[in-house]
Amino acid sequence: MALASTGNLPAVFDLKSASLTLVALVVKSPRLSELAEQLRVRLGPSTEFFNQDPVLIDLAQIQDSAEALDFQGLIGLLRSYSMVPVAVRGGSPAQMASARDAGLCEVPPQEGPPPARVAAPPPVQPRTSSVMVIDRPLRSGQQIYAKGSDLVVLALVNHGAEVIADGSIHVYAPLRGKAIAGATGDVNARIFTTCMEPELISIAGIYQTTDPPLPVEVRGKSAQVRLDGDTLIIEPIKV
Repeated sequence: MALASTGNLPAVFDLKSASLTLVALVVKSPRLSELAEQLRVRLGPSTEFFNQDPVLIDLAQIQDSAEALDFQGLIGLLRSYSMVPVAVRGGSPAQMASARDAGLCEVPPQEGPPPARVAAPPPVQPRTSSVMVIDRPLRSGQQIYAKGSDLVVLALVNHGAEVIADGSIHVYAPLRGKAIAGATGDVNARIFTTCMEPELISIAGIYQTTDPPLPVEVRGKSAQVRLDGDTLIIEPIKV
């Protein structure tokens, strides 16, 4: 049977490629109780910091586990922190099948080995010549992403605003929103600000909220954030 011609009808939709910034949750234990406890410890009591951010669940580190992961339970747990699980990668065939049954889509495994978490920085930082500069205040709900570069912000980053960079982030004003440096895995990225008051900080996928508040020696003062192994170090900038 022939399909009816659309003739000159105006198009009511388009199909286009789109890029999307995802939070990657690297699962290191299939036990939901352990995941829940560490989320509680790392993110604190607040459940609003992620603001419906899409999440990719990475199973590469538990793909050989004989213990099943409760995907429906994990999805509910992440949603309780305002995260929206949308995809999964890196699991065993059985894990991927269970994830699809739970409504998650499958994405190809990450090419090559994951970035090594080493404390010593390399002698050369190739992206230092590339910098995005923002000279206006960022209001709640605004997001700036410096893809493949460092980010310099010369004005206030308000509560609810988000600054993201593949490199380091420099805020020469109060930092009160979210700051996510090393977004593609650069463990040597850092966050600098003249007034450290963020809602959330992250380097190379290691997140920390500021509820409870930061220590008095850095709160509201010039400070930097760096990564030491899997731990975020927040320390004052001595001038």
